[in-house]
Amino acid sequence: MRTMTARFNIVLVEPEIPPNTGNIARLCAATGSRLHLVGTLGFSIDDRHLKRAGLDYWDKVEVRQWGSLEELQDAFPDGRFWYLSTKVAHNCYGPEIYRPGDFLVFGKETAGLPDALLAANAARCLTIPMPGKVRSLNLSNAVAVVLYEALRQTGQLHE
Repeated sequence: MRTMTARFNIVLVEPEIPPNTGNIARLCAATGSRLHLVGTLGFSIDDRHLKRAGLDYWDKVEVRQWGSLEELQDAFPDGRFWYLSTKVAHNCYGPEIYRPGDFLVFGKETAGLPDALLAANAARCLTIPMPGKVRSLNLSNAVAVVLYEALRQTGQLHE
């Protein structure tokens, strides 16, 4: 079992758009969170757009790559995983549920997380309410919304 030193763990399953991942890496650097990249990426980790979006913060964020979500989960058997999706009709991301070290899992930009994964983890699925007329938020915006709420809930915004 590994110990958790990050405030939170941001998990991106098969991210496709380099600037989104770069922005999320910058967010992780700003919040002391760890970034996990899972599965096949839609870009090279050396992609200039990825680096540009993260600016000069790449050396300030811990980034880990995993072949699969199962591999990540096996490495952290005591980890609490929360699955964020627009496909979930209830379970708002906001209730007082988070603990430092939790894993916040987001799917790829074009398809989100697989339906089978969501069905198997229904009690741990969360959504961001969108009363407007859009299907979803940009991935980096969604990560920021949920991560900052988790930091607020755990009293880590002013540390």
